[in-house]
Amino acid sequence: MFYLCEVPRIIFHIDVNSAFLSWPAVKRVMEGGDDIRLVPSVVSGDPSDRRSIIAAASIPAKKLGIKAAMPVSMALRQYPQLVIVRGDWAWYKQCSESFIAICRNYSPVLQQFSIDECFIDMGLRCSGRDPVDVATRLKEEIKTKCGFTVNVGVGPNKLLAKMASDFEKPDKVHTLWQEEIPQKMWPLGVRDLLWVGKKTEGRLLAYGIGTIGDLARIGVGQLARVVGARAAQQLHDSANGIDDTPVDTEVQEAKSYSAERTFAKDLSATKDIDRALFNVACIVAHRIRRDEFRASTVSVFIKYHDFTIAQKQCQMARPSATTAIILNEARRMVAEIWDGVTPLRQVGLGVSKLTHEPYEQLMLFEDPQMEYYRQWDRLYDEEKSQAEDARMLAFGRKVVQPAEIPPPRPSRRRSELKDNSLVFTYSDGEQALAAAKSAVKQNPTFRFYNKRQEDGTRYFVVVDEDGKAVERHFIEKRTNE
Repeated sequence: MFYLCEVPRIIFHIDVNSAFLSWPAVKRVMEGGDDIRLVPSVVSGDPSDRRSIIAAASIPAKKLGIKAAMPVSMALRQYPQLVIVRGDWAWYKQCSESFIAICRNYSPVLQQFSIDECFIDMGLRCSGRDPVDVATRLKEEIKTKCGFTVNVGVGPNKLLAKMASDFEKPDKVHTLWQEEIPQKMWPLGVRDLLWVGKKTEGRLLAYGIGTIGDLARIGVGQLARVVGARAAQQLHDSANGIDDTPVDTEVQEAKSYSAERTFAKDLSATKDIDRALFNVACIVAHRIRRDEFRASTVSVFIKYHDFTIAQKQCQMARPSATTAIILNEARRMVAEIWDGVTPLRQVGLGVSKLTHEPYEQLMLFEDPQMEYYRQWDRLYDEEKSQAEDARMLAFGRKVVQPAEIPPPRPSRRRSELKDNSLVFTYSDGEQALAAAKSAVKQNPTFRFYNKRQEDGTRYFVVVDEDGKAVERHFIEKRTNE
């Protein structure tokens, strides 16, 4: 006779310690460089650009008050000797795949929560074994084979495993079983509870609920008067360690897309704000077209120099993936929430309520420019598809030569330039001018200027919204025979 017994749930949450800094540190060490984890260092975009935001900071940098989401310029004022390295998304992807593969060897029931963390269901794999010993072996294997450290949280569900992995770092294994909640979790502040944001924290503190223990002990009905009935039950359950969500091995589709632009200096000119809005609209619309979505809701936000934010969203009349339609909705909302004078630091745009409807419903009085908008989107998508990689937001650009312009001759002048602009040479000025105009037509945020070289030969330089040269169209110098 066989007896069936319930296997206790044992969930591991594996979280890479300071992934975006640890991963480039490992690469530098492999190449014979210094370990940037041991000195004040950060990872960001372009170190020379004020709008670059810190993605990750080393422990020595954090001790100096430098942290993620801080502008690079502010961090350098605090510590001028700060080491700044660029993010390397191809390497990030390789490191992520390496540690995920090791975790999958421990359990095939794996849910990747983000690029640097995952859950695995170890109920069957830990049967008759100490989960802490298994978690420690997993942690050490990742450190030995990959060169970076992780924290492993062990608990009876995803919530408690995630909470446990956030305890003391780095390179640790922590447990949070149901009986350990009063000692390990309840003394923590309410903001430490998973899913509690800044606004919810403010409401709870105003009501005298300062710790997770306070939240666990208050009645759901009383809590509903503070945060609403829907959120009250979820918060009460979480504070008491209740979570029955499974480790979902299915890939979830995106529920929203967004992009934002932080300015090199605070801007107040309407045309500059509109250019930035155009850029992020192009990125977002391209991404939803690439994934075969159409969006019904558009949202925008603006951030002022003091980091205060204003935002608004609207429902479109019909789902769309057309850049012009999304952009026009965004422009209208920005005009409603911005006074047109106060300098802005950042602008962002997002879309949600996505559908896979394969076509846009035709309207009786459709914009006569709609076909032009769609053609513009097709050309934009073709260019982007040539440059996309693991980041999904590669900003590489490929010039599309119109059919009426003869193919340009390669130019030797490129090696003499100090920038990375594309260089073309044409037999006459009309062809060069047409090519420059075409580049601006392909990207309306670009501008071109008529220039002359020292020998008097004319050329046209195309610059982006930041004034950086992206293309140079030279006119072939003729010699007297």
